Amino acid sequence: MTSFEIVGLPAAPFAPLFSLPEAELSKIHAQRVLATEKPGFPCRVSLSDAEIGEELLLLPYMHQPAGSPYRASGPIFVRKGARQASIEPGVIPEYVTRRLISVRAYDVEDCMTDAAVCPGAEVAAVILRLFDDPRIAYIHLHNANRGCFSCAVRRTASEASRQEKSR
Repeated sequence: MTSFEIVGLPAAPFAPLFSLPEAELSKIHAQRVLATEKPGFPCRVSLSDAEIGEELLLLPYMHQPAGSPYRASGPIFVRKGARQASIEPGVIPEYVTRRLISVRAYDVEDCMTDAAVCPGAEVAAVILRLFDDPRIAYIHLHNANRGCFSCAVRRTASEASRQEKSR
């Protein structure tokens, strides 16, 4: 049984930013960029690498807004016109499998309880191992080389329900 799903960021908060002039983007510490290589510009909404020549925003994002010592933000890319990825449970997108990934597991109090670094092709196995621990509430994936937030991982609804019953 598949017990996890990869979640992209919603597109709506980012869409209006693409119409801002450069001076306004600068005020929010964002930059407009064009993808110059593929892979190399991973969109956190579509969970895919931008095509060469595509417009993106590089901007800070509070990926861990928790009220814990692990509160954190960092830079992300978002493609113009991107739609939130809809990825089947248990599937790891290619944009993850082609990178070295830091897998970070958090409890319900938003404290990191475990972590691993692995090739993207091994991420599914690491996620499953971490979710074997009922204390793990959610997981974040980060691109290990640059440290940027990649995406969130959550238990599927059926797995979350099963975990809750076993407590």
